This record gives sequence, structure tokens and C-alpha cells, in this order.
Amino acid sequence: MKNFQFVLIATTLSGLLYGVAPAVRAQNGGLPDSTIQQRLEELDQKQRILERKWELAQEEAAAKTKDAPTLIAGKDGFALKSADGKFQLKLRGYTQTDGRFYLSDAEKRLTNTFLLRRIRPIFEGTLDKNFDFYIMLDFGGGTAVLQDAFVDFRYWPQARLRIGKLKEPFGLERLQSGANLLFIERALPNNLIPNRDVGVQLHGELAKGVLTYAVSAFNGVADGASADNDNGDEKDYVGRLFFLPFKNSTTAALPGLGLGISSSTGTQQGSTASPGLPSYKTPAQQTYFSYRSDGTAAGTTIANGKRMRISPQAYYYYGPLGLFGEYVISNQQVVRDAHFKKLKNEAWQVAASYVLTGQKVTYRGVATPKAFEPKDSNWGAFELAARYNKLTVDKDAFPIFADLTRSAQTATAWAVGLNWYLNKNAKFTLNYEQTNFGGGASPGDRKQEKIISSRLQLSY
Repeated sequence: MKNFQFVLIATTLSGLLYGVAPAVRAQNGGLPDSTIQQRLEELDQKQRILERKWELAQEEAAAKTKDAPTLIAGKDGFALKSADGKFQLKLRGYTQTDGRFYLSDAEKRLTNTFLLRRIRPIFEGTLDKNFDFYIMLDFGGGTAVLQDAFVDFRYWPQARLRIGKLKEPFGLERLQSGANLLFIERALPNNLIPNRDVGVQLHGELAKGVLTYAVSAFNGVADGASADNDNGDEKDYVGRLFFLPFKNSTTAALPGLGLGISSSTGTQQGSTASPGLPSYKTPAQQTYFSYRSDGTAAGTTIANGKRMRISPQAYYYYGPLGLFGEYVISNQQVVRDAHFKKLKNEAWQVAASYVLTGQKVTYRGVATPKAFEPKDSNWGAFELAARYNKLTVDKDAFPIFADLTRSAQTATAWAVGLNWYLNKNAKFTLNYEQTNFGGGASPGDRKQEKIISSRLQLSY
């Protein structure tokens, strides 16, 4: 508005100078007197002042526009970014509402239920270009948990330093976001894989992303566990290498191949009050194995020394086809009532998926170029999935360190699933999973577990 006023006034003054002046001259015999000349010069000066003010206002407006932050709201979430891009704040997250329905449960041991599996707001951003931060909370199940909280210093893509609470760089499926899982629950091998821990990690990409690596030092957690603090001086050391040997290939069938291996080593020293050993759950989230623990020194199995893990892993994605597999070995020294043993537990899984509607699938999920809109004959993307997985506890764990009539030595599960991606932000999943056990009951085997589960996920 001010700019318009400046232009209007300047135009009017120009008219006075070039339109009124001739008339004045005519009335004075063609020779303006000194007074008229002075007034004309004053008008000319005012015009120049107004024109300069207008130019300055334009420059100021341009500078403000250049320095103004950008507010973004879209399918990828919400973001606030400085004009130079050095400072950013992003708000993302996802919610998962599940249904669990247990079959073959005539004894009514298990409860069919709806639950809020994950409610996770995510705050991430950049400070002064080179420092990233990431904070993820979880309110699933009505409790508040700090899942992740770390800072990433990323001056070089080949070497970035991450400090805080984060996932240990170990399991292939464990490192996937909970929003990108192929099935509702992760497979049995994740019982042997460390989850989140506090520590420091050096990681990066080499050879244009062909090789990614991570080397870390953490407080140390039991198989499948997370923690916010430590109860001992010893630390765990974790390393992972992952290769995409054909990432930059122009042959369409090759870039989706990934091969990796991870390893961890450390010392775990438990106590009667805090044994430092895991329990294992089925994909239906039911505990089927635990070590002996009666609260006494003689009756409790505790971690007592070296713990080592190793996991070869691989995936392959080509168009709508996805293949996925990993194998995990966890070795742990334990003690109970003067009995010492190094136990070796093993688990593996293979999974396959196919997008019926033809969209491309990757490790991070399915691309959905067309959103759900029935009137336009767009129904989103449909993906079929199948999985087979198994976990085996060392036979030497029985009967001294674990009770075979209460804890199963083996769990073998298979699952089929349907994923419906309504758009990039909404996903509906339906799974059927069946688990068979070796041991775990008196007498014989724990009863077969069958479950139908569903999930509605919204992510942003």
C-alpha cells in the first residue's frame, strides 16, 4: 500500500512539473519569475525524495523476503526452515492402533483386545547447518517412554558422530522404523538383538553410498532390551557394515541388493536382584521363555561374563518384489548356584513381499503414487507378505538354567499378511501368525499359538 502511495504522489508531482509549468509560463509572458522557479525546484526535489523512499522501501521488502523463514506443511509433516537453510525444525510422527485376536484359546488365558501400540511424536531439526538432533517419544499403552534422543554432527558424509540414546546398529529388521515394518510385529530374531541404548557412534557412507558403516560404544543391554543407564563399568562395542554393491548400476535388477554383517561384544555381570538376562516373546507378544529366577542366589540364573553377538543379513528389492533375511547368534556366559555355562542361542527369519498394484518397494516401504480415491478408480497400493522365522535356545540351558516345563527351547512361526497403503500417510495391515513350540509345558510342548492381528497406522 505504501509503495502505491509513493508512486501516486511521484506521478502527481511529475504532472505538476511538466503540465502546470507551461501554463504558468504562459501567464507570465513565457518567462517564469523567480518565485515560480523556486516552487518548481521544490516540487522536483520532493519528487526525487519520494522516489528514493520508494526505492528504499522496495529494497527493504526484498531483504525481508530473503531473510524470512519458510513454514512447510504437507504429506511429509510440518517444518520451519530459516531462509539460508542452516536452521530447521521438523515435526513428524506416527500412531498405530492395533487389534489382537487369539485363536485356539479355549482356556481364555489370553485377552482379545484393541490397543494403542505406538503413539510417537518425533522432533528433529538442524542447528547451524552441521548439527542435527532427533527426539522421539512414545505414549503407546498409556505410558510415556523416551525412545530416542541424540545429536548428530555431520560435517563429512564419510564420518558422522552421533551421541545419545539410539538404536544399536545391529539388526536389519530392528533398524527399520516401526512405521515401515512389513508385519505388525517384528520376527523372533529380534529377541536376540539389542534395541536402544545410550552411547556414541561413528558412522558414514563411503564410495558414493556403496558401503555404510557404524562403529559404536554403548552402556550395554540384554538381548532384545532397551535402557537409559548402566549398572556396571563394562561397555558393549558394536560394529556394522552394509554393502549395496550395485547401488549405482544402470541395470534395473541390481541396485536393490544389500548385504551386511554386524557384531557386538561386551561383558555383562548380573545380580540376584538384576540378573541381566532376557526373556523371549512370540510375535503375539507373549513370553514363552525365561531363565530361572526365584529371588534367591541359588535359584536365579544371572549373566556372568562375556557376551557376543553376530548377524549376517541381506535384502533384495526389484520393482514390486521384496526379499528379506537375517540370522542372529547370541553367546552369553551365565551362572546359577555354582554352575557356569556359555550358552549359544540362535534365530533366523526369511520374508517375501509383492505389491499387487505394481508400485515399487524398498527397505523403507512402498511408494504410492496414487492416493485412495474410489471415484477416480484409485484404491492405493496392496501388498502381500509371507514370513518364516525360528528361535532356538541352547539345549544346555535346560534344566539347570531354565525349566523346560515352563520355557520352550524352540519357537517356530510363520505368518501371512496384507498391507493396504491408502496413501503415503495411511496404512491398514492384517496378519495371521502361527507359532509352534518345542517344550514349555508339563508334559510336552507349549500349546500352539494362533493370532489374527490388525493395525491402522497414520504417519506424517
